[in-house]
Amino acid sequence: MTAIATGPSGKMKRRDVVRALLADRGKLLAIGGLGAPAWDITAAGDVPENMPLWGGMGGAAMMGLGLAMAQPDRPVCVLTGDGEMLMGIGSLATIGVKRPRNLSIIVLDNEHYGETGMQETATRHGVDLATMAKGAGIADTRLVTQPAEVAALRAAIHAGAGPLFAQVKIDESSEPLVLPPREASILQARMREAILGKAAHLQ
Repeated sequence: MTAIATGPSGKMKRRDVVRALLADRGKLLAIGGLGAPAWDITAAGDVPENMPLWGGMGGAAMMGLGLAMAQPDRPVCVLTGDGEMLMGIGSLATIGVKRPRNLSIIVLDNEHYGETGMQETATRHGVDLATMAKGAGIADTRLVTQPAEVAALRAAIHAGAGPLFAQVKIDESSEPLVLPPREASILQARMREAILGKAAHLQ
């Protein structure tokens, strides 16, 4: 597995975590929530099976739910931030009711709003997203704080026994921007073609 370093806070570096989770990904489809998670999945490899979100804060988990229900034979992994997840927290209830076995929601929790000036989020003050997900009916919820736990998390993402929710504590340090294509139509079209084949544009 990809080595996972720690940052100045002693917590795991975000890019290392994402690279480890997306390594040897096979058929996995990935959605990157608004901001740094979108840059993180791109840094791990800008491939058609990625859908990095440039907008729509709070919508990553619901987009993942829709994709997982439409493609039940493929693992779907949403990688998003704590601020984005807090804005879309109601989505966990719908995921808990629908229970797609192929969906994983991974929250990269640096306890800050990294895109707007590093203001503290509620998780900095004790809000427990994993417990909230459990209360919403998601049976497999995890708080991940150690590199050794990331390998088990990756295996669970591919196991198809979800839905799965993980709150992964990461260092708050910023990483260099690695930007995906900006046009949503391009991102949508290339993922659609990756899923449906070359004739997807004709459908």
